[in-house]
Amino acid sequence: MSTTQSERLRELLEPLVSSQGLDLEEIEVDSVGRKRVLRVVVDSDTGADLDRIADVSRALSAKLDETDAMGEGEYTLEVGTPGAERPLTEHRHYVRATNRLVKFQLAEGGELVARILKVDDEGVDTEVPGVKGRKATARRLAFDDIVRARVQVEFSRKDNMKEEEA
Repeated sequence: MSTTQSERLRELLEPLVSSQGLDLEEIEVDSVGRKRVLRVVVDSDTGADLDRIADVSRALSAKLDETDAMGEGEYTLEVGTPGAERPLTEHRHYVRATNRLVKFQLAEGGELVARILKVDDEGVDTEVPGVKGRKATARRLAFDDIVRARVQVEFSRKDNMKEEEA
């Protein structure tokens, strides 16, 4: 049996989020003055557009209203997605970040910025961008070698990504 409010909320809300075709990534309860804020982060392999966020928000709100999971006081429910620079903490996060530029903090020390090309059960195949006219190089990273990983925002990626998607 769970003991913390976040664990109880996860047990209550995760089946509902899953039924909407989404993954429950994070639950956070914060106090802001006298009010509390329940932040729920959801995602899926295909992303979560505003309509899906609104649908899951209504479903979560209704479920919370019929239980005492948030207690008697007022609270605000915020439902969103992980954002552009999401940390990668689960295998599915790495899969979703395929073809994205990621900053890795390595267990051996140092950092590496590379594009994820392929993900399997043991690790990721990456492409390290070339510097000063040099060609990009391939590098394999085992999950055990990665301390932290975070997707990087790219504003002007110069390649044929759109052609590949067509």
